[in-house]
Amino acid sequence: MMPRLNQLPWMDEDIGMFRDQLRRFIDAEVTPRLPKWREQGFVDAAIWRQLGELGMMLPEIPEAYGGSDTSLAYQAVVLEELARAEMPMKHSVHSIVAHYFVEYGTEEQRQRWLPKMASGEWISAIAMTEPGAGSDLKTLRTTAVRDGDHYVLNGAKTFITNGATAQLVLVACKTDPGAGAKGVSLIAIEVDAQTEGFRVGRVLDKMGQKAADTCELFFDNVRVPVANLVGGVEGMGFAQMMSQLPWERLIVAVCAVAVMEEAVEQAVTYTRERKAFNQTIFDFQNTKFKLAECATITHIARTYVNDCMQRLLDGTLDPEAAYMAKWWCSEEQCKVLDTCLQCYGGYGYMNEYPIARMYSDARIQRIYGGTNELMLDLVSRKL
Repeated sequence: MMPRLNQLPWMDEDIGMFRDQLRRFIDAEVTPRLPKWREQGFVDAAIWRQLGELGMMLPEIPEAYGGSDTSLAYQAVVLEELARAEMPMKHSVHSIVAHYFVEYGTEEQRQRWLPKMASGEWISAIAMTEPGAGSDLKTLRTTAVRDGDHYVLNGAKTFITNGATAQLVLVACKTDPGAGAKGVSLIAIEVDAQTEGFRVGRVLDKMGQKAADTCELFFDNVRVPVANLVGGVEGMGFAQMMSQLPWERLIVAVCAVAVMEEAVEQAVTYTRERKAFNQTIFDFQNTKFKLAECATITHIARTYVNDCMQRLLDGTLDPEAAYMAKWWCSEEQCKVLDTCLQCYGGYGYMNEYPIARMYSDARIQRIYGGTNELMLDLVSRKL
């Protein structure tokens, strides 16, 4: 039996009520619109404003900046429920960007950007990956050269989630190209159709997460005020990114577990209803054993993620635990979904069934947030 969500160790009654309210909203406002969003390749902006009005965009940030000053547990619930409903990782990227400003931004930057992000008026993106630089962030080639009260940005980014619909893009760039990691800075760009030199390239055709606008971005002498340098100090970007990546990687694990739980539940329901050779698919010993394995793996993953979440809330989560969670949970997510899909037979290959979409959506989990090979390398450094 899968654990009851409202009985998780890091949840209390208030968080459980928050989850119930969020799930009702998703059932009413998100799920019916997902087919349209997948077809058009992006999520309508109105849904973010609705979430903002309910206080569900960034509940964990301070009230002074538009949040509710809750624990990160509330954001974890938002991420889980959106993942369970097949929403792409758009919101998680937005929440990651917000935490850069909360943790490292100047007070002026927080006041200027966070309220719009919390209300859903603005959606954000973070531009790290480049055509020639993926997980190795020290090799970035995008540059920002100081020119009076502005930086002049030049370079290109790719695989940028929210890139085509964001109003605020956090760009990882080199302010001192000769200084290696110490020359990396984070600069925020407020973008619209009139932003000179900024261009959205192709919206990329992905195998999964079809409702997420993932694209190329180009910067051709884009002038950005010096006041947009995160934290106001050059050369801090690499350290800022490294300190936030454990939370980003734990997000992948949190979403992986939520999707596994949903997949197992749906597969059990389907196989109990579908018949072949005068019995239900579930009644075949192989089906029962395979689903029992999936349920066990999912339960173990949930237990480990619960432990990581509690340690995160307590302030004792070490980065290696987050790397392990990202690697193992995303690997097992793909295996569990593959097994569950097999239980559907040919119908599992049809995109009209959620299991097919979950399967194709899940593959990226082993790549973004740092490839799983990088996770193992990071863990091995502490052995």
